[in-house]
Amino acid sequence: MQHDKVLIVDFGSQYTQLIARRVRELNVYSEIHPFNKLPEDIDSYKAIILSGSPMSVRSDNAFHIDLSLIRGKKPLLGVCYGAQYLAHFHGGVVAPSSTREYGRANLGFVKEDEDFLEGINAGSLVWMSHSDTIKELPTGGVRLASTVDVENAAYRIEGEQTYAIQFHPEVYHSTDGKQLLENFLIHIAELKADWTPGAFVEETIAALQEKVGDDRVVLGLSGGVDSSVAAMLLHKAIGKNLFCIFVNNGLLRKDEYSQVLKQYEGMGLNVKGVDATDRFMDALAGLDDPELKRKAIGRVFIEVFDDEAKQIKDVTWLAQGTIYPDVIESVSATGGPSATIKSHHNVGGLPDFMKLKIVEPLRAIFKDEVRRVGASMGMAQELLGRHPFPGPGLAIRILGDITREKVAILQEVDAVFIGNLKKWGLYDKVWQAGAILLPVNSVGVMGDERTYEKCVALRAVESTDGMTADWVNLPYEFLQATSNEIINKVKGVNRVVYDISSKPPATIEWE
Repeated sequence: MQHDKVLIVDFGSQYTQLIARRVRELNVYSEIHPFNKLPEDIDSYKAIILSGSPMSVRSDNAFHIDLSLIRGKKPLLGVCYGAQYLAHFHGGVVAPSSTREYGRANLGFVKEDEDFLEGINAGSLVWMSHSDTIKELPTGGVRLASTVDVENAAYRIEGEQTYAIQFHPEVYHSTDGKQLLENFLIHIAELKADWTPGAFVEETIAALQEKVGDDRVVLGLSGGVDSSVAAMLLHKAIGKNLFCIFVNNGLLRKDEYSQVLKQYEGMGLNVKGVDATDRFMDALAGLDDPELKRKAIGRVFIEVFDDEAKQIKDVTWLAQGTIYPDVIESVSATGGPSATIKSHHNVGGLPDFMKLKIVEPLRAIFKDEVRRVGASMGMAQELLGRHPFPGPGLAIRILGDITREKVAILQEVDAVFIGNLKKWGLYDKVWQAGAILLPVNSVGVMGDERTYEKCVALRAVESTDGMTADWVNLPYEFLQATSNEIINKVKGVNRVVYDISSKPPATIEWE
């Protein structure tokens, strides 16, 4: 793909993925590479951004990068750790801050007539996250902006297209962050803003046709956004040579198996539905440990998928819905866990005995980009807007062992909750929602009789990528109506609670 590229050097910041996504919102292609595994073709990148880091540049273990091929030769932007690195190792002074600045701050001084700060004025809100501060600028440094507590909040280096900022333009709290990145990338570095969903679709289809040719491809559909968009791209590229398998593990939402199959058929995909409920339930019998449940589900999925794939003659390729965050995590600067074995519903981690080559149409893009790509191909918003759903399904929303009765109860509860979110116009305002069946019975009264039945927890969060999440402040009237409906309609439940935990410290799912 002949697009101008931005290299984002990852020093382990929790915000690095946000930088890449912000850049791509400007229709500029960006890639993340760890500081210790830089690409060999560094000349092919038209601009470089140095990320933040949990590390201090003053530490003996500070992360180092050779800037000899970059500084003064390419437009360079240092963010937080990157700004401190440019100062500390190039003639400036970085020291512990007497007042650690974390959170919102306002720019006070903003230097006039600077292209880097075009459209950004004094008073602009920025997001700080650092315990060190730049006391003296590097050789040739020119101060561009300050806050009350941080004198050198932004600077540039004379004679170079090198800029640095102590704050984080990538987080949404920085109100002019996108403008600042646009100033740097479009106006200073002069990158072309041509990375669009339409261009991605066109180029990916051509690349798939060249890579796969007339070979046959098998893809495991999950009903989710990633596998569905991957399937549509492959369908456009190779048509009848794509064979999709949708496995019902008996742990889907109420009526989801039949509904999703019908939806896929309407898209023109060649899909085979396999109801393997009995096999999964047998494998889960008596298991209450979350990891054992996940492993059992993953194992049976592989067995079912392998059985079905063998029935398709001359299959050469296995398609996966891998997206860019999975790729990034597998080579993260901080040694993050490998994501090459994905949730089973995306057919990740299949064993070598399947002898299939891998094709991953979405491995270059983020979740929000996946949705935009799907929309550009005319896919239904109902599918593209679906909340994420865990690969093991309701098995990890039922705490303890799994039985058909428990699954049936949770399916009914979930149907009421999700149905009401849609009815009240709240579904699209929530990133992910679901119900959890707790291993707790509580006393209740229905009519004049005492009950001793199950308790369920409702969970709804807002997020951008699932790495962090806040609980959603759903209206009391909604919660009241939903609780009443669940207790009145779902036999076996007499108590409903709402989970108001954020991630971190909690996780989105309970198991």
